[in-house]
Amino acid sequence: MKVIQSNECVDIPENVEIFVKSRVVTVKGPRGTLRRSFKHARVDITKLTKNKIKVEKWFGTKKEVAAVRTICSHIKNMIKGVIKGYKYKMRYVYAHFPINAAITEKGTVVEIRNFLGERIIRRVTMYPGVTCSPSTQKDEIVLEGNDIELVSRSAALIQQSTLVKDKDIRKFLDGIYVSEKSTVEEQ
Repeated sequence: MKVIQSNECVDIPENVEIFVKSRVVTVKGPRGTLRRSFKHARVDITKLTKNKIKVEKWFGTKKEVAAVRTICSHIKNMIKGVIKGYKYKMRYVYAHFPINAAITEKGTVVEIRNFLGERIIRRVTMYPGVTCSPSTQKDEIVLEGNDIELVSRSAALIQQSTLVKDKDIRKFLDGIYVSEKSTVEEQ
C-alpha cells in the first residue's frame, strides 16, 4: 500500500543559512559550512520560507516514507553541528599494560602504542574536519568537529584499531572506548 503524501518540516534558527539545490543541502552557520547530498532518496526538499524547510514524498512505500524523517534528522544534525559542534570523549581502558596514545600532525593522526604490551604502533587518521586533542583528565582524548557522522566514524576507527584478537574478550576488556558525547559549545 502506498501513502499518498508524507511530509515533515524543519525549523531553521536565526543565525543559520540553508541552501537547497537539486536535493543537495548546504548549511552555513557560525562554526562553518556543511554540505550533504540526498540525491539517493527520491524526495522533494524545498525551502518554504527563510526559516522553514519541507521534505515530502508523494506515493511512497513504507521504506520511502521512512526516509522523510531520516533526512529531516540529518538536516537537524547539520544545523546543530554548525551552531554548537560535536565533541566525543574517549577513555583508555587497560588492566596491565598502560596504553600510550600520541596525537600528531596537528591533531589529525592518533598513534596508539603498548596496547596489550604489543610492539606494533597503530596509526589512525581522522576524517577531514575532525580534530583530536588530549584531555585534561588522565587517559582520555577528545574528538571535535562539526559533522556528527565524521566525528563518530573517527571515534569508531580508534575503537576498532584496539580490538583484542585471539583472546577471551570477556576477560581482556582493554581498548579505547567512547565515554561521553556532547557539544563543543555548552548551552
